[in-house]
Amino acid sequence: MTALQEWEKPVLNNGQFLCFVSRQLALALAIFGLALAAGGCVFAPAQSFTLQAEVPADFRVKADAYYEPATGEICEAPPRQRGEVAPNRKFFTSEFQSIARTAEFQIPLTTRAGGCPLVLSSLRLNLRGKWGLARLDGSNDFASLSFYDELADGRPGFPATGVQEFQGQCQWLFRTIGPNRNIRKILHCRAVDAEGEMVKRMAGGVLQRDQLPGRTVRMVFSLAKEEEPYMGDNWIRFPQGWKRCLGKSLEDQYAFCRGNTTDFKPFKMPDGRTCTVYPNCTE
Repeated sequence: MTALQEWEKPVLNNGQFLCFVSRQLALALAIFGLALAAGGCVFAPAQSFTLQAEVPADFRVKADAYYEPATGEICEAPPRQRGEVAPNRKFFTSEFQSIARTAEFQIPLTTRAGGCPLVLSSLRLNLRGKWGLARLDGSNDFASLSFYDELADGRPGFPATGVQEFQGQCQWLFRTIGPNRNIRKILHCRAVDAEGEMVKRMAGGVLQRDQLPGRTVRMVFSLAKEEEPYMGDNWIRFPQGWKRCLGKSLEDQYAFCRGNTTDFKPFKMPDGRTCTVYPNCTE
């Protein structure tokens, strides 16, 4: 497939780029309100769907949409040029807010790069949460949506409400780092089951592309009420909170408990306090 000439204008048919007409002819057809009968080409807007991401306070959402050649196409999107976004990717970003809210994006289902018709293949949702005031006091995790021409037999179709919802939950996992045993947190986001319990798989799901135009996909993320240790056998839970095991010595940064439930060591909270129990600091 050759590159687009300067005089050519892409025309959409049912969301797919199927033919080209000159700019002058396109203008004339628009003036007279006529359809282009030759070749069966018609004018239609690019199709898209609404992506909504409901996130807790102090979270930011970035959506990375990846496009690939439409079924039956033998063309390829051109390679990424230095300093530019790859032609087969689109990015959508929200900002941090101090309250829980819903970020909303319009996601195109089709695009074109270097003369090659592309369709939406996957979408990666980057969730970043902030647990402190410093610039680096945050952590990321991901959710994912995949898009197909058709879904496997037995999968339900798009809801009659026009809204498909996927549930997820995020949880903060805490650990200590460095010789001063500074508390740091890692974000952990996963899908939830029918009872609202976190499961091992990433939040998200699969969707049939031709069911999406004009519809809404909601990704709803709650935040677990309790934090948990990032690694096992480093902390022991007591009624007043978690205590950091001593390990071999105060200098032992790995400090596995290994059955020792009586010897512990202090650590530093993000605000600089030296504490003995997490998250309450003091017993």
